[in-house]
Amino acid sequence: MTYQVLARKWRPRIFSEMAGQEHVLRTLINALDQDRLHHAYLFTGTRGVGKTTIARILAKCLNCEQGVSSSPCETCSACISIAEGRFLDLIEVDAASRTKVDDTRELLENVQYAPSVGRFKVYLIDEVHMLSTHSFNALLKTLEEPPAHVKFLFATTDPQKLPVTILSRCLQFNLKNISPEIIVEHLKYILGKEKIIFEEPGLWSLARAADGSMRDALSLTDQAISYGGGKLTEFDISNMLGSIDLAVIAEITRGLIHRDGPGIMTSIQKMSELAPDYSTALGDLLSLLHRVAVAQAIPGAIDNRQGDKDLVLEIAGNLSSEDVQLFYQIALLGRRDLPLAPEPRIGFEMVMLRMLAFHPVYENKIDPPVKVQTATDESIVIANDVPIVPKTEPREASELEKKPEDAKIDPKPSDSRSGSLGANNVESLRPADTLADSGYEKNSSPLAELDVMEPKTITVDVSSKVLLEHASAETWFKIYEGLTIGGLLKNIAANLALTAVQGVDLFFVLDESQSAIYGPAHEGRLAVELSVYFGTPVNVAIEVGVVVTETPQSRRARLQEEKQTEATENLQSDPNVRDIMNVFGGVLLKNTIKAID
Repeated sequence: MTYQVLARKWRPRIFSEMAGQEHVLRTLINALDQDRLHHAYLFTGTRGVGKTTIARILAKCLNCEQGVSSSPCETCSACISIAEGRFLDLIEVDAASRTKVDDTRELLENVQYAPSVGRFKVYLIDEVHMLSTHSFNALLKTLEEPPAHVKFLFATTDPQKLPVTILSRCLQFNLKNISPEIIVEHLKYILGKEKIIFEEPGLWSLARAADGSMRDALSLTDQAISYGGGKLTEFDISNMLGSIDLAVIAEITRGLIHRDGPGIMTSIQKMSELAPDYSTALGDLLSLLHRVAVAQAIPGAIDNRQGDKDLVLEIAGNLSSEDVQLFYQIALLGRRDLPLAPEPRIGFEMVMLRMLAFHPVYENKIDPPVKVQTATDESIVIANDVPIVPKTEPREASELEKKPEDAKIDPKPSDSRSGSLGANNVESLRPADTLADSGYEKNSSPLAELDVMEPKTITVDVSSKVLLEHASAETWFKIYEGLTIGGLLKNIAANLALTAVQGVDLFFVLDESQSAIYGPAHEGRLAVELSVYFGTPVNVAIEVGVVVTETPQSRRARLQEEKQTEATENLQSDPNVRDIMNVFGGVLLKNTIKAID
């Protein structure tokens, strides 16, 4: 028996077998069941989305011997004849091969005659946009007032080429591209009926390659079955399509998260064995990073249309939003510059190495201990840009007697840490990236250059600091001003409101408008900064929500507005300014007034 391809064998015969296009099917089903039929229907959409299939099912519904309904019986002679393509009253025309006006006139000569065997004479014109202007003109009058026994069904992939006079005489239905989820589910059903073994990740590759076309998906599935010898595996499908396996892109992304350079190079080597298009590989990485950014900013907006929802959520939880934006920009510029590289693989590897080189350091490293002597009871000395917190335990009198100018740094590491809090040391809580945020430059070996370079010293007055027991929503702005932070962490802290303090636990609410730049790592980094500020380890909990109290940012804006208002009122009441305005007929431009700090 001659083999029949899947696209033809599994072509829907009734509306209930259609995959997708519910918005079109609902209208047609209701019109058929309620006998509210139009004389001309236009189905538009890209290739393989079901235009001709819906038109044939509609013709079957109109001519079923059991009566007009949305569920043809499939057993009468009319239904069988239409399914087999030999129904006399279903006239299918390929407009691409019959574009001349004479062909259209010949077609319309028989419109006036009654159907031979069916209830309606149905004219199904495929790719109707290919008809010539004269052909459309010849069709206009008949299309506007056809006989009661005639129905016109048009299908086209390019409705923009149709004259508006034709469009206004038809009911137009725009068929959408079929989503990968629907394609995968349909392929599962068909392969299950065909008893073919498959791997689901491979079906997602086929669905993405089909680009919204169910017919293309079935044709690619046929090809993949032949390629794989009767079974569908992800590896075979990727080889057949020449596409990049999503698993390899996932491995590379995980390598970026963990800064695993050797692992990334191993993944690239594995990918190069398939002779990939490295520009496509960067495109796949950009697509993944885009979905990760969406998942971080708007978690509810992420879906499984690409079959990678679990992977996206995994990466979104392990990669900060700043890194996502950085990697996206590097990949975008790298894809642009890829043709300039000596070899595509070299260009791709350099993009990955650039991501590793600019990747911020988030490791909890402890710098070599530095012994310092305090200046006074009210201040601390920060040497080599390493902040040291005053001890909470009483110091010996010999230490207090030392003068600030006599403070020296012992170049030899010591096991005792100045500034420890009992058994804990606040410095051990500060990760390297927090030091960078604070504006400190971290030396690779701060003790090696002490003999040739004097350490930088910063004296900080602690008398003006807010004590932990006095921390509250009212004093939060003062605490914020005492923090030595920068970058995104500073912006996030400026939009926080301190809602509660329970012992060493501080609870904050972050303004919803700033939630897009917030990441889980910021909570720990702020805890480290506040631990340094208070001189004791504290915990921080940040919740995104509606801020009802004043934040440092809103307070700054309010004070600025008050200054601006005061400056404006002072100018308006100034007698000299008023005299000038009266003499010269001047006008005070309020938007040019700037308050002087």
